[in-house]
Amino acid sequence: MNIGLIIYGTLDALTGGNIYDRILVDDLRQRGHQVAIITLSQRNYAGHLLENFSGRLVKKSAAGKFDLLLQDALCHPSLFRLNRRLRQNAFAPLVAVVHQVLCRQPRSRLQNRIYETVERAYFESVDAFIFNSNTTARTVAHLTGDRRPSLVACPAGDRLGFLTAAAKIDSRTRESGPLRLIFVGNLLPNKGLLPLIRGLSKLPRESWHLTVVGSLEMDRRYFRRTAKLIAAGNLQQQVALAGPQNGPALASLLARSHVFVMPYSHESYGMAHLEAMGFGLPVIGSASGAVKEFVIPGKNGFLIDPGDLAALLDCLKRLDRDRPLLLKMSRAALQTFHEHPSWSDTLERIYWFLCELVNKRAV
Repeated sequence: MNIGLIIYGTLDALTGGNIYDRILVDDLRQRGHQVAIITLSQRNYAGHLLENFSGRLVKKSAAGKFDLLLQDALCHPSLFRLNRRLRQNAFAPLVAVVHQVLCRQPRSRLQNRIYETVERAYFESVDAFIFNSNTTARTVAHLTGDRRPSLVACPAGDRLGFLTAAAKIDSRTRESGPLRLIFVGNLLPNKGLLPLIRGLSKLPRESWHLTVVGSLEMDRRYFRRTAKLIAAGNLQQQVALAGPQNGPALASLLARSHVFVMPYSHESYGMAHLEAMGFGLPVIGSASGAVKEFVIPGKNGFLIDPGDLAALLDCLKRLDRDRPLLLKMSRAALQTFHEHPSWSDTLERIYWFLCELVNKRAV
């Protein structure tokens, strides 16, 4: 097959959606198919809307003579009208790879209404969907109300490897010292790092240490606010900003931690959460979003309602004081990881779904 993929920027950025797209592209190429990356410049939302009136993307897509045109659905503001012209100029099915639904993220009601109008029009312009979670699939179904071909293909957690010896969890839990927490997310407002740090600052300093993994460059203003909060609270010894980490370096940080904490981030799935479970880390995540698809409160983690500081502090105090409970939940987290499909399984399902779409169009 000759396949095109439309994305913003490049596949190199360490975001969950980009990692998913990159793994999918690598798999298709390893199977012997041609995959062309069609990149759109990253602009503000209004700038992306104007791209619908440009013929450049139509010409580039038609020139590729693709059998299949994948679109990262985050590109919806650039494509919601343009897809009509793509349909007229190409025989290829248009497949949206949906990592998140922007209009369901926490923000002002007016802003989400604008996003919803554009996003609904985009979803109605494609032929099929690949969803990263059941939650995302239900959200899009609610917006469109139709039954187009779709596949729920959740991200796997084995990209970084996993703990092969459960005994490592036991020894790690028995170590004295503070509860070692890890946050894996780029420093952006929607990831909820600032309220997390504010909450942690109310705990005894000797009881916790937080490692923050993620880009410090995507939102410089938010980074400055984070650094200012850490300095104002004299938390330099409690909070380590590790910057972007991947591969063995990230795996090593996860293996040394006790708990994965992102309680105020609305996730459309939570790939980083599941990867952390592969290293035996209970997850403290948000009750809002899709993390609840695999985090079972009291068993392998806890789910925190948006803005609920008291619940977060209660969970952390319990895990710090009750190390047998931490050990039990750590083992359960690792078990949850093993119960989920691998990337190999997920990619196999995506591949045959795409083949079926192409074969049906060819008939």
